[in-house]
Amino acid sequence: MDLKLPITIIDELSDSEVRAQGELDLASGEIRNVRYEDYDAEKLGVPAAQKDYEFSVGILRNGAREVEFRIEADALGGRYSVTPSELLELKGRAARLFTQAPR
Repeated sequence: MDLKLPITIIDELSDSEVRAQGELDLASGEIRNVRYEDYDAEKLGVPAAQKDYEFSVGILRNGAREVEFRIEADALGGRYSVTPSELLELKGRAARLFTQAPR
């Protein structure tokens, strides 16, 4: 199955947050094509490498409805992913999200 969904990524820092758009591969849990909003990752490094980094979440939307889930951020590799257990739960939640009519 080759199902990739657009998601919003939020990296929480102590006093701010960094938002990005990406693509979640529902088969592997990998997140690719990350595009930061108002953040220069080449100059500053990935948000997870910052000293005040706390955690990352993803948001999957269908109209006004959304599902929030935990994202693992690899500070050294600059990659995002979803753990297998979180991915399994997310697949069920995403199925419910997309079978309901958008608001």
